[in-house]
Amino acid sequence: MSDLPPSGSTPPVRPASPGAPVDPTRPMPPATAPAPAPGHAVDPTAPGSSTPTDPVVPAQPGASDRPAAPGQPWDPYPGGFAAPGQPGSGGPQPWDPYPADPAGTPQGWTWPAGAAPLPGAAYPGYPLPGPPYGWHPGLDPQDPLVTPPHAGVGGWFSRCGGALRRGWRQLLPIMLLTQTVPAAVIAVISLALAPTDQPVTGANGAPVLPDGYFEHLFAFYGAVLLAALIFGPLQSTGWAAGTWVVARQAAGEPVGVGAALRYGLRRALGLWGWTLVVSLLTTVGACLCVLPGLYAACAFALFGPIYLFERQEPIGRAWRMFHRRFGIVLGRVALVMCVLIAAAVLDGVIGVVNQLVFGLDPMAAAPGTAAGAVVLAVAGAVLATPAYLAQLVGLVAAYAEQRAQEGPVNAARLAAELG
Repeated sequence: MSDLPPSGSTPPVRPASPGAPVDPTRPMPPATAPAPAPGHAVDPTAPGSSTPTDPVVPAQPGASDRPAAPGQPWDPYPGGFAAPGQPGSGGPQPWDPYPADPAGTPQGWTWPAGAAPLPGAAYPGYPLPGPPYGWHPGLDPQDPLVTPPHAGVGGWFSRCGGALRRGWRQLLPIMLLTQTVPAAVIAVISLALAPTDQPVTGANGAPVLPDGYFEHLFAFYGAVLLAALIFGPLQSTGWAAGTWVVARQAAGEPVGVGAALRYGLRRALGLWGWTLVVSLLTTVGACLCVLPGLYAACAFALFGPIYLFERQEPIGRAWRMFHRRFGIVLGRVALVMCVLIAAAVLDGVIGVVNQLVFGLDPMAAAPGTAAGAVVLAVAGAVLATPAYLAQLVGLVAAYAEQRAQEGPVNAARLAAELG
């Protein structure tokens, strides 16, 4: 075997150290032309020049000390970074994250198909899958009755307004029949039986009660209480019928005044019984002090919807629901009570005007005077009807919101629970 290298191959050349003798028999490496300086054209006729197809690239500021991005117009070596004085790679490098498009469009700098960049944003805005954080799975943020968690008082107001817009044609006659008529009758009874004789001061400075004062006082309050007891089932029928209308309309089901009243009659006695218990507790609290009575009224405010939808333990459930989310329930109930207080103030103003115009005892005066006083009293009861609508819708929406705090629920499920 020969020690000579094969034909056509070139052995590796080891650079000579400084001062070492040069072997004349050692083969010389091929001559390499120096790389052109950046910014200068290459003469294709010069011996040892590079490929004549290399473009003439103008000098860029700082181009001598930074690598050019692949595919950019100032890149003198497309396909990768080339060190000064070395030839370009002539193709894409394995570390290039975005290979060049054959059509000439640089890759990696366009938005994905179907997405548009947000104004002023660095990345396209994709919607996050699923409901916002903190919502129970299965809750619909667009449900017409159930206010989802974290929607705030604005969401509750929106549901109340939507219920009024959908059902005022059915709710208004129901409230007029079951709430306004009893209120008007009680107003007329109060106008006829209210004691007009007031205590006077005697000669010794002590108050002196007129004859028959306590008899008139007990007769007045007894008549009002009896009327409230008689009209209690009718009022409960109205609350149940209105709740049925609100829930079914939110679920997209057909409703009618007659069907609503028939449902209300089935639930009237049970709701009236629980109303008596809550009224008794509130009265006891008011007798102890005003604040305990107000606290009891707020704590038991949701007993009606709880009984109609769940039909079990309305007082205990209302108490726990109120204290579990104290701020939310108190805020909703306080807004409803503000409407009722405004209606009561309006009724008081009408009563004062009635006394100033027709006197303290209009029923004992001329028939025209008595008729005018009765008409004004009935008008005051009619003007309180919007407050009844607000009370109904506000409490039902507040109850639906608390159910959403406990788990997934929607209007269709609530309508089905009414039976």
